[in-house]
Amino acid sequence: MPKLVRYTTSPDCPSTAPDHNSAVLQGDFENLPKNARLLPPCSPTKIVCVGRNYAEHAKELGNEVPSEPLIFLKPPSSLIAHSESIVYPAISQNVHFEGELGVVIGRQAKHVRREEPMDYVKGYTCLNDVTARDIQRKDVQFTRGKGFDTFCAVGPWLVPKEEVELSGLRVITRVDGEVKQDAPLTDMIFPVDVIIAFVTACMTLEPGDLIATGTPPGVGPMLPGQTVEVEIPGIGLLRNPVIRG
Repeated sequence: MPKLVRYTTSPDCPSTAPDHNSAVLQGDFENLPKNARLLPPCSPTKIVCVGRNYAEHAKELGNEVPSEPLIFLKPPSSLIAHSESIVYPAISQNVHFEGELGVVIGRQAKHVRREEPMDYVKGYTCLNDVTARDIQRKDVQFTRGKGFDTFCAVGPWLVPKEEVELSGLRVITRVDGEVKQDAPLTDMIFPVDVIIAFVTACMTLEPGDLIATGTPPGVGPMLPGQTVEVEIPGIGLLRNPVIRG
């Protein structure tokens, strides 16, 4: 199975560096130089997230199940790679993990018809949509609670869509080895093709753009000193420690 990565051998290259940065390299995980450091496997112009896309997750937070995809944006400045630290912000007392399937767009997508969305997918990765739940609830809308630096962990690599059968996969999230979330992707209210068609009806997706498809039930707090893993067997395992900001 190809494991496509973006990486750098420069100690000064940030995780948010775009593809046109000369320090950003691309390759297969199995053939990296010894001094390689993984970067997020895509360089998005935007990160489009789907809220409440699992019925049980909507219910656990006291929300109604949506009748159409509920979308919001995270800034590209929130990106970090596999093994990098999630920074627990000092102004929050309730930061949650949210394990999700990440979808990376392969070519420009605009007004995509319902029968062709998968033609625009490059591949899949693991994603942690980190959320300052107290700030999200205080603000009502999602921008600040979802948008902190380090609040979008992605990786460790990208698996091409041709290598993946989504219907047989699960999202599993662990905190210090303890399973907190475990649900099949088939529990999503709106599958990937519906999400892409819905999003591109209002905005153009560019190559490298990232879609976070929603989190299953079981979200909860994580604390500085803990390690969070998001695993989708058949795609990969994303691991990030949590540190105090």
